[in-house]
Amino acid sequence: MNTLTDIEFRPLTIPDSIDAPDAADFVEMVRVRNLIYREISGHDDHAIAADELLPHFAPNQYERRQMWLILDDGAVIGRAACDLPLENDSKVAFWLIELLRDTWSRGIGSAAYELIERTARENGRTVLQSWAEHPEAPGPRLAPPTGFGEIPEDHAARFYLRHGYSLEQVERNSAFDLTAPFDTVDRLLAEAEAASAGYRIVQWFAPTPPEYAEGYAWMKSRMVTDAPAAALEFDEEKWDAARIAEHDAKYVGRTMQVTAAQHVASGELCAFNELVVGKDRTEASHQEDTLVLKEHRGHKLGTLVKCAGLLSWREVAPESPRVITYNAEENRPMLDINEAIGFVPIAYEGAWKKVLS
Repeated sequence: MNTLTDIEFRPLTIPDSIDAPDAADFVEMVRVRNLIYREISGHDDHAIAADELLPHFAPNQYERRQMWLILDDGAVIGRAACDLPLENDSKVAFWLIELLRDTWSRGIGSAAYELIERTARENGRTVLQSWAEHPEAPGPRLAPPTGFGEIPEDHAARFYLRHGYSLEQVERNSAFDLTAPFDTVDRLLAEAEAASAGYRIVQWFAPTPPEYAEGYAWMKSRMVTDAPAAALEFDEEKWDAARIAEHDAKYVGRTMQVTAAQHVASGELCAFNELVVGKDRTEASHQEDTLVLKEHRGHKLGTLVKCAGLLSWREVAPESPRVITYNAEENRPMLDINEAIGFVPIAYEGAWKKVLS
């Protein structure tokens, strides 16, 4: 049996393009990433093509990402990463360790975690946070302090607990069947339109048109302050048109549609929903951020932007079979909307936190 002496943590080179001479490591990282996600979830809805993932690794002024390939006797078996937000005086680091299942229980994950924690400390970070899917399994259960949701005490949970982490939040992964009739979506949209007099729908595809950039930026900045976060810690983010342009550039080669609600009298954008699909539009679609600004809640704007987005999405990606989304289990208002529309739970994620001494 191989030992840790065969294990290498190689810093990942980020190529300029997927065809560049130094792109082989990145391409192999994505291939193994997709295999690992299939092992965990049992499906390929989280898979992404290497050329579509590459823009997400472009250097930017908002965070610094350090990633390592994990190699066993020269073969890539996983990856480890530590993301460091660059907001003023940030104390937070976000990390992941992902390994092919047949390499588990050899101490490789713990060796990778030593690298993560050392990197966080060297960069002055004291709050470490990480997410993992916890597939349904028999045995003991864990619940977060919020009192909403639970996960099995599985291999991943035991890893976090062993390294001093606490479960802070459970997120629900839900799916909507795009091939089923849309009668409910039509009905809910009509109800939302009736309840939201004084608002109108506006839609665009990335890159964001200039007339919407500032309003969209303000809503994106509110994602970290207005969405339920339990005891997780996030830096307040400053967003402007330049940051929106950097965000939109991550979706080169993919299609992102933004559906927003605009307050007619003031012109303010006050709710939005994002839908994304890859260049292969027979793949699953992903519902990314959704938010209704606090001061505009109570007018069914969440239902309005979600239903309007889904209805138009049938024209954008008619062969995409389903939409995948995530919500905190305590985010009852948004889960109520999703459940009414027809989203059903398919998996649960744990959000884990450790504060370093």
